[in-house]
Amino acid sequence: MPARSLYLALLLPALCAPVAARAADQAVTIDPKSQGRVFEGLGALSAGASSRLLLDYPEPERSQVLDFLFKPGCGAALQHLKVEIGGDVNSTDGTEPSHARTREEFDHPQPEYYQRGYEWWLMREAKQRNPQIMLDVLQWGAPGWIGGHKFYSQDNADFIALFIHGAQKYHDLAIDSCGIWNEKPYDVNWIKLLRKTLDRSGLKPVEIVAADEINQWTIADRIRADPALAAAVAVIGSHYPQAKSTPVAMAGGKRLWSSEDGPWRGDWPAACILAKTFNRNYIQGKMTKTVIWSLVSSYYDILPLPNSGPMKALQPWSGHYEVQPAIWAIAHTTQFAQPGWRYLDSACGLLKGGGSFVTLHCPQTPDDYSVIVETADAKAPQTITFCVAGGFSTKPLHVWRTNERSHFERLADIPPTAGQFIVTLEPRAIYSLTTTAGQGKGAARPRPAAEFPCPYADDFESYAPGKYARYFSDQAGVFAVAKRPDGRGQCLRQVVPEKGIEWQPMFEPYTILGSAKWQDYEVAADVSIEHSGSVSLFGRISTIDQNADPPHGYILSVNSGGRWTLRACKALLAEGQVAFPADHWHKLRLRMAGPRIAVSIDGKNAGTVLDFAYRHGLAGLGSGWNCAAFDDFAVRPLAGATLPNLAQGKRATASSQWSDQYAARFAVDGDDNTRWNSAAGKLAGEWLQVDFGRKIQFDLVSVRQFDARITKYTIQYPDGDRWLDAVSGDTRGQASWTAKFAPLAAEKIRLLVVAVRGDRAESDTPSICELEVYDTAAR
Repeated sequence: MPARSLYLALLLPALCAPVAARAADQAVTIDPKSQGRVFEGLGALSAGASSRLLLDYPEPERSQVLDFLFKPGCGAALQHLKVEIGGDVNSTDGTEPSHARTREEFDHPQPEYYQRGYEWWLMREAKQRNPQIMLDVLQWGAPGWIGGHKFYSQDNADFIALFIHGAQKYHDLAIDSCGIWNEKPYDVNWIKLLRKTLDRSGLKPVEIVAADEINQWTIADRIRADPALAAAVAVIGSHYPQAKSTPVAMAGGKRLWSSEDGPWRGDWPAACILAKTFNRNYIQGKMTKTVIWSLVSSYYDILPLPNSGPMKALQPWSGHYEVQPAIWAIAHTTQFAQPGWRYLDSACGLLKGGGSFVTLHCPQTPDDYSVIVETADAKAPQTITFCVAGGFSTKPLHVWRTNERSHFERLADIPPTAGQFIVTLEPRAIYSLTTTAGQGKGAARPRPAAEFPCPYADDFESYAPGKYARYFSDQAGVFAVAKRPDGRGQCLRQVVPEKGIEWQPMFEPYTILGSAKWQDYEVAADVSIEHSGSVSLFGRISTIDQNADPPHGYILSVNSGGRWTLRACKALLAEGQVAFPADHWHKLRLRMAGPRIAVSIDGKNAGTVLDFAYRHGLAGLGSGWNCAAFDDFAVRPLAGATLPNLAQGKRATASSQWSDQYAARFAVDGDDNTRWNSAAGKLAGEWLQVDFGRKIQFDLVSVRQFDARITKYTIQYPDGDRWLDAVSGDTRGQASWTAKFAPLAAEKIRLLVVAVRGDRAESDTPSICELEVYDTAAR
């Protein structure tokens, strides 16, 4: 059956005949003598706790996900796996544990230290599916004992060497390359020290990649001027290079890698971006290997940079996962060319009508080659003449195509005629043309999606000591199953005693679990502070920023001196004093029913407040930078809110609107994903008004705005033809705030924008997701 978008034109016997070139939009010569650089493969990066939830998946779904990622002829067929060397610090979406948490552990390593986390397991699974896969490692941070809190130290070089030795000794894994410090300024002398340390440790085959900075190639200049540095560094790696390197880097004799890249998404637009990236990294920057972050989106999507991978696997409780189009963009290269193949530079370039193409040749079987083409930017079909020079391979070409409608589809073969073939390429598609066989598309299907179960409980008795507890995701510190200090079974223990050398500043230790849709529930746990410090319960965690701020949710904390606090993120809601001695077990309970937030300590009600900042989110456990134990963790649903939102569904108007998609009604529809936005250029002086339809009593307004643009406001109500002020306030730069005032009765209410954070017409226009009105006296 003829292909819908490819056809074969029978041409006169000639090599790139002028008439054929004129008949096509472009002519390309495939010449085996035009050998370029050696292709080193495509890979993905498991770091920043991005693979955390995959470990908890049931079978067979867990193996299916791994097959789609690593198994040849199934899906992405990744040729490299890069993993984080855990440092007990947050590295984007969580903390990855280290193999030497203290100097004592470093000096006296035990086999169980090399079972922590999931990167060892992941590397083994990748090797099992593809024994030829290459393994790379890189640090984001390090434990606090390293080098007197100095990353670039002999301690850290030894720490890396011990990790690589542990991979070999305990998991039979040979690490191929090692980076420096993720996206941090490099230290030339330390790079040389690391090389000496690896060599002295019997790790000469492990190559050093430097310097893993964002779109920077300055180390190429340093290498050119420093022979010792040149001897230490095997590969120059840059992150997100935008398909460009530098003349010095390209001429310096070192291999060039895009050692972290990608669009941080897996949908069809991401597939197009990846196809462009893979081709153009070589065409324009002469990079022979590209590694994308993340390997798989297997972390809660309230965390930074959600859905960053080519697959989604963030529901281990249901077994559901998603194979996204980005998987097939990767497959269009990895299933058609292997590391060790050579680019044929005469057949690598840009398409005149939009797009790019690369051609790779297999040295082991000289008649085999593959052409990978992307037309992501093309607006119309293009016809390309491929001329096979010098009697090169006459094998038929197998053709595979991915577009928005159909992923990784096999089309009709193309037999070259008289050394030529013509291909018509549709726009916004990816093609692979190859003389090889063995490509395939996995057919496994996951279970249906389901919400995280509630109620939920865990007594931590079913795990081996040292392991993660199911579904918990550590955001700072490390929470591992351990024997209870009193000998009564097992508990979950925060085990990091001090802040490490951080990649980025982070809040105190805490771990999260649950659903972003959880609303009214109670979270409880037995807790014990070891010696001194604090413990915490978290509820309704809606988002977590990539900085040192607390998570956006409610936090109940108690310290060993007995002081307790209840906060909504940074805002203090309540505090008090109780008896709470360390090294004893206590019961903490945090209840959230509508706006009522209640605290219970050791079975006694410590206080109840009314707060509207957070309506839904995950639960969690936490501590200070101290060791602490947790047991009998439980979440159970509660009856819903008893205070109705008087504004929801009522008639709303505004001074202006950006468009119909940002009309006033979206600020009272009960959906945080929609919003009102004033018109372009409309800043201070704008207003949003709600008409209740009759006179009602109210005394509190709660606002959730987009991007924290409004800085000062006034709540107003009508008195005849006038608008009177009920209260004025400052939002303190917060996206959510509450305004309380003396009870009043009115038919309408108005939020007047007094000031915004700047004067830029597009980025500072007032924008409100939800405006809510309550009568708290009715409680």
